[in-house]
Amino acid sequence: MRLYMTAIKPTDSVTDGFLPAARALGCQVTMLTDRPDRHPDGVACDVRDPRAVIDVIAGLGRPDAIFTNSDHLQAETALAADYFGLPGKDWRACLAAKNKFLTRRRLAEAGVEQVRSVRLAPGDPVPGGLPYPLVVKPREGVASEDVMLVESDLAGAVAEVRRRRPGEALVVEEYLEGPLRTLETLGDGTELRVLGGFETTLGPPPHFVEERLDWAPGGPREHVLAALRALGVGFGACHTEYVLTPGGPRIVEVNYRVIGDHCDFLLADVLGVPLFEWILRVHLGEPVPAVPEISRYGSAVSLVADRSGTITSAPGAESVESGDVRLWHRPLRSVGDVVRQTHTNRDYLGVIRAVGPDRARVEAAVGAYRAARPWVVG
Repeated sequence: MRLYMTAIKPTDSVTDGFLPAARALGCQVTMLTDRPDRHPDGVACDVRDPRAVIDVIAGLGRPDAIFTNSDHLQAETALAADYFGLPGKDWRACLAAKNKFLTRRRLAEAGVEQVRSVRLAPGDPVPGGLPYPLVVKPREGVASEDVMLVESDLAGAVAEVRRRRPGEALVVEEYLEGPLRTLETLGDGTELRVLGGFETTLGPPPHFVEERLDWAPGGPREHVLAALRALGVGFGACHTEYVLTPGGPRIVEVNYRVIGDHCDFLLADVLGVPLFEWILRVHLGEPVPAVPEISRYGSAVSLVADRSGTITSAPGAESVESGDVRLWHRPLRSVGDVVRQTHTNRDYLGVIRAVGPDRARVEAAVGAYRAARPWVVG
């Protein structure tokens, strides 16, 4: 089987997740990328242009599947898969999910929910009279970059984001107050299965840095599933974030790919299934399997730099067992690296993921590990 994968920068999800899964399935993998110097054996291609992706694939040989885990390449890759008549996502759904203003528009038109939202194209004047608090975010941003809670002076906040993102459209919307949750799904175009979900702990405002995710498979699934249907999401993996507001659940954003920041590995650990293989199998035309009943608990704790400075001490990559808890530590930076705090997910130094029989034992194992092996930024 010939699998083409489109990518921009290397990620652990691809390197340690999807590529080993593809090999386990017996796939011959060709990586298409605009950064071939960063991908061993990668084929140079303007992956942001579906015409270029189609042209390169046509020259290399007939595909059995075309896949991407990149936030930035979903619509382009979906168009290429559709051209070759392969299973894939609807490019319209990819576009509507990626563009946060289109997400709001589609959900409102479908009668799923109403969240006040204003699109600001480059150069548009900042509207007055919007009730605070508000959130300013890039229309197509990722990793919490330049997402800000605004209590006053919207014009100043917009100007600050525009200085960092000249020429990009922004979205201003009402602040959704309440606990932040996720819903993880996998579909084959006919059946959409819920894999589970997480409870998200954020750092202090006005920023929205995700500090930890804890397994929480319950929640108002039907509202989220109605939102996904309204967007046309039903194929492959999807990671949806929503808030439990006093007025009911409200969608924050729909990421039409598997959950990231090592929570994809945590999801596989908790479920006890080859998650990356499952995802690739639906792109190869197989039906999505049944999700097992599980009793395990899992947490992913991001180790976040609380200041700028130089990393002077850090634990390495390792897997340890603490009683009946299995714990993994993955460093994302190295000793000697200079950290410049950005108040985004880019401030992560490392991530701990742990799986055990219950929350208390997982919490104890994570706490003991952090105390024994701290990251030090001087």
